[in-house]
Amino acid sequence: MRARLPDRHGYTVRDGVRLHWELYGEGATTVFLLPTWSIIHSRHWKFQIAYLARHCRVLVMDGRGNGLSDRPLDPSAYADEEFAADALAVMDDTGTDTCALVSVSSGARWALLLAAAHPERVTSCVFIGPAVPLEPWNPMWLATKRAIDWEYDGEPVDWMKWNSGYWMGNHRGFLEFFFGRVFPEPHSTKPIEDTVTWGLDTTPEVLTATARASTLDEARATELAGRVRCPVLVIHGDEDEIVLHDNGAALAELTRGRLFTMEGSGHCPHVRDPVAVNLAIREFLLPSPPAPSRARARNRRRRALYVSSPIGLGHARRDVAIAQELRKLVPDLEIDWLAQDPVTRVLQAHRERIHPLSRELASESQHIERESGSHRLHVFEAWRRMDEILLSNFMVFLEAVRERNYDVWIGDEAWELDYYLHENPELKQAAYVWLTDFVGWLPMPGLGERDVALTADYNAEMIEQVERFPRLRDRAIFIGRPEDIVSDAFGPGLPEIRTWTEQHYQFTGGYILGLDHNAFSDRAELRRRLGYRDDEVICIASVGGSGVGADLLARLMKAFPTARRRVPGLRMVAVAGPRIDASSLPIVKGVEVRPFVPDLDLHLAACDVALTQGGLSTTMELTAAGRPFLYFPLRDHCEQNFHVRHRLKQYGAGRCMDFDEATPQNIASAIESLVTQPVEYREVESGTAARAARLIADLL
Repeated sequence: MRARLPDRHGYTVRDGVRLHWELYGEGATTVFLLPTWSIIHSRHWKFQIAYLARHCRVLVMDGRGNGLSDRPLDPSAYADEEFAADALAVMDDTGTDTCALVSVSSGARWALLLAAAHPERVTSCVFIGPAVPLEPWNPMWLATKRAIDWEYDGEPVDWMKWNSGYWMGNHRGFLEFFFGRVFPEPHSTKPIEDTVTWGLDTTPEVLTATARASTLDEARATELAGRVRCPVLVIHGDEDEIVLHDNGAALAELTRGRLFTMEGSGHCPHVRDPVAVNLAIREFLLPSPPAPSRARARNRRRRALYVSSPIGLGHARRDVAIAQELRKLVPDLEIDWLAQDPVTRVLQAHRERIHPLSRELASESQHIERESGSHRLHVFEAWRRMDEILLSNFMVFLEAVRERNYDVWIGDEAWELDYYLHENPELKQAAYVWLTDFVGWLPMPGLGERDVALTADYNAEMIEQVERFPRLRDRAIFIGRPEDIVSDAFGPGLPEIRTWTEQHYQFTGGYILGLDHNAFSDRAELRRRLGYRDDEVICIASVGGSGVGADLLARLMKAFPTARRRVPGLRMVAVAGPRIDASSLPIVKGVEVRPFVPDLDLHLAACDVALTQGGLSTTMELTAAGRPFLYFPLRDHCEQNFHVRHRLKQYGAGRCMDFDEATPQNIASAIESLVTQPVEYREVESGTAARAARLIADLL
């Protein structure tokens, strides 16, 4: 799922070649994100589009040879002048009189041609890793001293793979090699995977044609650079293995521009280090936002910005509980919530203040739903593929904290906040609190070595971030006890999860519940308040705050007739939640379907038996209330299958059933068994929200 869809899109036809373009946002300034070498299409700009489009008009196009544009095979069709003319035609077709050009690698040649030949159309230029042949022109692929069509014996190695014959015989092999060199930064598995996938959208014939067609030599490039009159910014990584940093420095000098050196970065920092690149582009191209009003620090009220994960509703309920306790300790505290649906529904029900920039957040819940199958969610892969959304939402967060002063930032599994702050620790300007109820990605059995390697790599990166910048998290709070943490290792050669977490976190004990169960010790009174009769056996079927559980909820509902024959007086209430359309569920006689229920925790405390997905918040609320329940972990969901299941075992709570075993007969049998057996759970420690609040209040 993309962070933002285009407001307009279409095709420009020039000399018989269709060129696909997209427009985003609006404003007096247009930023034109140019195509690069046709090895990949315009998706490499995915981290820039949504951010820039909130502040200006953004034009993007697929260069000829890739994406949704045509792929002519005549090598002359890929001359540098053709790409520059394509860009000009797209500008004309989209009503773009003037624009700021942003280019990467080969796109720098076309930006240079446009800026030199059409100065009236180009207001400024940003060059990222510019592949412009200027002294000292020594790109890595020339180190072999070979032409593109040289013949070789045996298997080529290293830059010997810069060869049309190898491209024709092993296109993927070349892409994997090339993009491995594009991203020399550690833990770059995702950008390499993305760019290889995008590269497969074209053909080795196109690559060969583009390599043969480049016409810009050093003399011509030097002459063009000298004619550029608009402001120029060159962004270049000093570990670029495709175009050496000295080349970018030469371009900045010839154009009288600024050089922004990104230390430790490779050829595509806009993909691997997008926060820094986005900020540099905006600072250079767009007017600075007005400075926020300022009150003397000692005079202003204390303020917190709370970021609550939208994946499920349990985070929202526990975060409201923490906020309520925090206000008791810091009475003058103002709390703004940067949140999205379905969290906002809980916040609105509790009359919390939602930050206006929340409307700019890209939907994480929708992404998770689109990644899911029939009761299946490979949550780790879904999270990896959410990188575009997470980056966009971090940039929204950054704007929020730059517009208003906050004393503390609180992130409850706000993964984008934690990751990008560790990647850019210089951006921290307030105390920062990180909360979570699980630590460590775990590979799923049966998914192979790739899953093992990737989860270990992501865990290793997190460990390195935390240990390199221990000052970043002023509080790292684990919602639970040390024994609630699995004893597995983070991966081969990595620390044990429980031991490492004990060294780097503080613990609340128990679990943070949205409901103070001690306040409702009289279940009979609670049932009467909620409209449940004493002679009814109340079964609540609920699958959380996302739409992932629709198939499970339908299956549970269909089991009701069989269960009712075995359990006299059984009444089932199926809660669709905020993300499932109740009308899409089956109609089952005797099953009451309710939409979003903001006080679901009360209904769970009042029920006789519950059927639920494997989420931690709901199952822990049932555990604390001493209610029997049957839970169904999502297939391939490492948190539900390992972390949640482990914690429930510590409390002796719940009964797990595999989705494939969830026949009406098995569900009915389990319900009958659960309602006739006593509950003997370990007691869940109370007062955890207050303990978390005290840890945060110490920072205020």
